[in-house]
Amino acid sequence: MAWFEHGPTRLCFEVAGRGDPVLLLPGVTDSIAAHGALRHHLAERFRVIAADLPGSGLSGPQPRHYGRHYYEEDAALFVEFLAEHTDRPAHLVGYSDGGEVALMMAALQPSVARSVFTWGAAGAVSDPDGQIVASFRTVVDDPVPGFGGFRDYLLASYGEVVARAMTQSFADAIHAIVADGGDICRDRADRITCPVCLLVGETDIFVTKPLIDALAARIANSETTEVPGAGHSIHEDKREWFTAKLLDWLARN
Repeated sequence: MAWFEHGPTRLCFEVAGRGDPVLLLPGVTDSIAAHGALRHHLAERFRVIAADLPGSGLSGPQPRHYGRHYYEEDAALFVEFLAEHTDRPAHLVGYSDGGEVALMMAALQPSVARSVFTWGAAGAVSDPDGQIVASFRTVVDDPVPGFGGFRDYLLASYGEVVARAMTQSFADAIHAIVADGGDICRDRADRITCPVCLLVGETDIFVTKPLIDALAARIANSETTEVPGAGHSIHEDKREWFTAKLLDWLARN
């Protein structure tokens, strides 16, 4: 375990394996500790740099304040982070918010990305009925149906005070993004020059196939796949298929 300090942010990261670099970014509230098996498979062929997002896992600050432009801020931070830890473009592999950051990195600084592989990310957020924002805003004190397990995870991982502050701040940020048109990086995705693979689960409640198709239409070299029988967490719902898909993608790019 190692640390990268930048202002109030303290990134927790781990490096394993040898070969071309792969930056692995989990989702918001997620952690690299939850992706041990995937990291092991990747490290057999690549130099895997796995990092918790700011405010999640073991990275600080906690609780984190999420502003309207936090995706862009995180992407700029990880571009700087990679400059210190790699000597060549990296494969950017990201889940959910980690995927949004990976896409933003490739748009902001195309030279850092050899390829991008994401699942549960679309470069934009759509929440016409407000359910996404509401599900995060109330998850600690009054979870909507289906979010009870997520609440238990948050309390066990962060404690009630931090979990409430982080999820409510995150909800405020998503609300601001939606009110501003929903764009994260889709409007600048035409700046991405590397190959991009976008996965979405058939029953994902946050991201849809039309959303990733709209993003892919703006990227010169991209492919999209809707995964039958999977939700947001494709890496858990279709573990063997997902690992094989990712390894094949990295080998081809």
